[in-house]
Amino acid sequence: MEILVPTLLTIITAATPLLFAAIGEMVTEKSGVLNLGVEGMMLVGAVVAFATVHHTDSAFLGILAGILAGAGMSAIFGILVLGLQSSQVATGLALTIFGVGLSALWGQSLVGVAYEGLPKLSVPLLSDIPLVGPLLFNHDILVYGSFAVVLAVVWFLGHTRPGLVLRAVGDSHDAAHAIGYSVLRIRFFAILFGGAMAGIAGAYLSLAYSPLWIENMSAGRGWIALALVVFATWRPWRVLVGAYLFGGITILQLHAQAFGVGIPSQVMSMLPYLATILVLVLISRDQNKIKRNAPACIGKPFHPTA
Repeated sequence: MEILVPTLLTIITAATPLLFAAIGEMVTEKSGVLNLGVEGMMLVGAVVAFATVHHTDSAFLGILAGILAGAGMSAIFGILVLGLQSSQVATGLALTIFGVGLSALWGQSLVGVAYEGLPKLSVPLLSDIPLVGPLLFNHDILVYGSFAVVLAVVWFLGHTRPGLVLRAVGDSHDAAHAIGYSVLRIRFFAILFGGAMAGIAGAYLSLAYSPLWIENMSAGRGWIALALVVFATWRPWRVLVGAYLFGGITILQLHAQAFGVGIPSQVMSMLPYLATILVLVLISRDQNKIKRNAPACIGKPFHPTA
């Protein structure tokens, strides 16, 4: 028990940023837009959140700033791909490169500055339950928020009219436009939501997971989040499972080194990315499954007509 509980807690913390980023990207892709700029949005969200907390000493303002920073980055992407009809793939890649450079520039003065981390919010009585209490009822606000976001997305996509419209736009933007829905507006709001979730994922990295600022601290998590969406076949519950699966693989390298496993640390550090590649290769072998679950219009530009 002394080993199990800390291990499971570290898996939860490792999975949380992946869950936020992946659930946001899933909603964006459900609308028919592919945004490859998740990594860049996470980094900008991380540095803005950390800088805000450093100057205001307010975790709430830091989280809010991270959300707005991610949404702001995604707004740039939305204007370019929806308003100017630029390539979604090229623009997403450019957004990541831009985010990496911008976050490094803004964070120069913050390197080496420490933060105490987000406070834990223990649920009275429930947090005292052996094993279950520490695992489920003794976390910071963002861990609780990640579960709430998944529940909200499940409800929104499956049980609301706007969610149905969003899915319709992703499956057939011409048909949605023909019956009077504003495809570009719906997609823009979906892009903003995806950016906000990437921003909060970055905020979690710099305020809770590793409460300090380091250049490129997302370390490829944005790309893993993109792979998670495909792994989950665009279903929210599977995104949750996938995030915790990849979070466990991320933590495995640390515990393997602690137990003295005779594998070079560099190889262990590669595990999450090797797992990502392996999963994508296995999934891509079943093209029919991907076609059945992927939004039909994903990545396709929409040209509104009168």
